Amino acid sequence: MRQSSVRGERGRRATVPEPRENGEEDSPPEGEGPASRGAGRRPGGKGRPKRSRGVRILRWTALTLAVLVLGAAAAGYFYYEHLNGNLKKEALDLGDSKIGKPEPNAAGQTPLNILLIGSDSRNTAENVKLGGAKQDADRKPLGDVQMLVHVSADRSNMSVVSIPRDTRVTIPRCTDPHDGTVYPKTEGAINQSLQHGGPGCTVATWKELTGVYIDHFMMIDFSGVVSMADAIGGVPVCVDNNVYSHDSKGHGSGLKLTKGTHNVKGVQALQWLRTRYGFEDNSDIGRAKAQHMYMTSMIRQLKSGTKLSDPGKLMDLAEAATDALTVDHGLGTVKKLYDLGNDLKRVPTKRTTMITMPWEYGGGGEYVLPKPGDAEQTFSLLRNDISLDGKDKKKPDATPAPTAPKEQLPVVVQNGTASTVLGPVSGRAGVITSELARLGYAKATANTMLISQADTTVLYPGEDRQGDALAVAKALKLPKSAVKSSKSVREITLVVGNDWREGTAYPKAAADDGDKTPKSADALNGEEKGCMKVNAGYTF
Repeated sequence: MRQSSVRGERGRRATVPEPRENGEEDSPPEGEGPASRGAGRRPGGKGRPKRSRGVRILRWTALTLAVLVLGAAAAGYFYYEHLNGNLKKEALDLGDSKIGKPEPNAAGQTPLNILLIGSDSRNTAENVKLGGAKQDADRKPLGDVQMLVHVSADRSNMSVVSIPRDTRVTIPRCTDPHDGTVYPKTEGAINQSLQHGGPGCTVATWKELTGVYIDHFMMIDFSGVVSMADAIGGVPVCVDNNVYSHDSKGHGSGLKLTKGTHNVKGVQALQWLRTRYGFEDNSDIGRAKAQHMYMTSMIRQLKSGTKLSDPGKLMDLAEAATDALTVDHGLGTVKKLYDLGNDLKRVPTKRTTMITMPWEYGGGGEYVLPKPGDAEQTFSLLRNDISLDGKDKKKPDATPAPTAPKEQLPVVVQNGTASTVLGPVSGRAGVITSELARLGYAKATANTMLISQADTTVLYPGEDRQGDALAVAKALKLPKSAVKSSKSVREITLVVGNDWREGTAYPKAAADDGDKTPKSADALNGEEKGCMKVNAGYTF
């Protein structure tokens, strides 16, 4: 008879008979008497040993649990892969921009910039039904909603900047990754950039316009907005009067609401986001404001946790989100979207600010243009990771002493004017090197490699060298905000940016650090609950 061994209570090995498959009574083990023969049996002396039956039960229990665990894991894996398969992916940047990722701060953190694009694609029957204009079913989509989400390096605040769809900009040269078509540099409405090869050209356009490095994009179409709004369960919005976005000429989104607060979802949510005729002055400016109100309300809704605590609703939201989105390859998995969500979740609602790019009318009111001064100041705040709510903690105004006399201090000067829109300015590094030499920096040298950078900056390699960088900035009448720590340089390095394309005198006032959001940006705080102003011509 076969035997197996198990451990006794004190670790001593005991020999126990294995049960026979035919259920016959076992003979006693060799050397054991009748007393031991009945010791491990059921009353009456019949049946299999109790310990052996326990082992068998444990084996089956373990096997069942293993099957259940593996089955659940497999189901989870396959569902995860299903969600990944829902996501559509496109190239991040179709341009030739040389704008680099921002330098990490002292804690090794970098800002996060995500471009949100709302496409008016009518390439499906559902989108045609939702968006109308059947004659446009075959045309390439336009990027009618565009917002840049900037999350600070320390994740303490978030800024969202909208650009009206008919803002006239320079669309840089882009190459379509699908068919190789090369679209030359041109002037046009920013929403047309999506037609020049896809969302990657819209990203390239934003980078050249703002000088901001963009990490990711997320694009959604009409049907995606509807499914997401349904999955969220609706978003509360408010109007200060009855509104019906419709007129005899066919203008309007069809939105019809009575005065007060409404929980909009599905088609009604899409109508709210698309409404131009009916809000404020019937322009894209009013529409952008309505979109900001929707976004801040949605953020508050999601942060309340009501949808995220219900597994069924959470799965619905995950399904809708992944099916609705087109993202860049760097954001192309559920895991990466989840990590991004966690980053965004860390930002307090009260530190979220929504603005519209400062603008002015051009072409007799046919389009809008970035407002001189104010628009650039807004973009500079994003580039320098300064919050738009003006609540950043101010650092002590300390000015460390230089480590060496200026005539002994090596300074590397680099030309950062390699803009694909404006074109590089040759010789800028040499011109400013000569100016530094005139100011007493005899060891200043020019680096001839071209890069692209919006702001002139003075980089220093370690905290002990900050005083040297501040001294160089002061000599050139640069603001203190131009001085930044960098792990990528070994010496004090001056990068001459696109804000200083000519002359030896820095064109901006050194005393003006531009750390305030212009009033023309019409800022909206994430906790602010207001009502959209209804245009008098679209009420009932």
